[in-house]
Amino acid sequence: MKRVLLVCVAIFPLLTCSGIVYTILSLWIAALGATKSQIGMLYTCGALAGAVTSPFLGKLADRWGRKPVLLGSMGLFACVFGGFALARDFRDLFPIMVAEGTAWGALGASVNAMISDLVPSEQRGTALGIYNATWNLGWIIGPLAGGVMSDRLGFRVTFLICVILISFGLALGAALLPGGRRPSPSEPADEPS
Repeated sequence: MKRVLLVCVAIFPLLTCSGIVYTILSLWIAALGATKSQIGMLYTCGALAGAVTSPFLGKLADRWGRKPVLLGSMGLFACVFGGFALARDFRDLFPIMVAEGTAWGALGASVNAMISDLVPSEQRGTALGIYNATWNLGWIIGPLAGGVMSDRLGFRVTFLICVILISFGLALGAALLPGGRRPSPSEPADEPS
C-alpha cells in the first residue's frame, strides 16, 4: 500500500489544481469574452477529446507502461494551465480544452491501472478508495484556494501557481513512482510487485 500512497502524493498537487481550475475557469472564460453557450462549447470540446482519446491512451498505458502515460498526462496538464494563463481571448481556449480532455483521458487510464497493478486483487478496492479520498481532498482544498487566490492574485497568477504545483508533482512522480508496468501474461497480476 506504500506505493499506492506514493502515487497519491505525486498526483495530489494536480488534483488540488483541478479543484482550483473548475472553481474559476468559467469565470475566466467569461472574462475573456465568451457567452454562456460558448463556455458550454469549450467544456464539451474538452470532454469530447477525453472520450475519443481515452481508449487509445489506455492502450498506450498497456504497451508503454503506466508511469510514462501518467507523467505525460501531468506534463500536459502543466501546459494546459500555462495555456489558461496566457489566453487573451476565449477562442484561444479551444485547443487548450482539447489538450485538457486528452490529459484527463491519460490520467484516468494510467493512474487507475497503475494502482490496480500495485496491489493484490483483494486490496484493489481499498487502494482505489485511498486514491478517491486523495481526489476528494484535492477538491476540498482546491476550490477554496482557487477562489481566494484568484480574488487576491488574479486568474493568470493563479493558473501559473498551478503550473508550478503540477510540475512539482511531476518531478515527484518521475523520481518516486514505480514503473507501474502491466504484468506480462506469465506473471500473475494478483501478486504484489
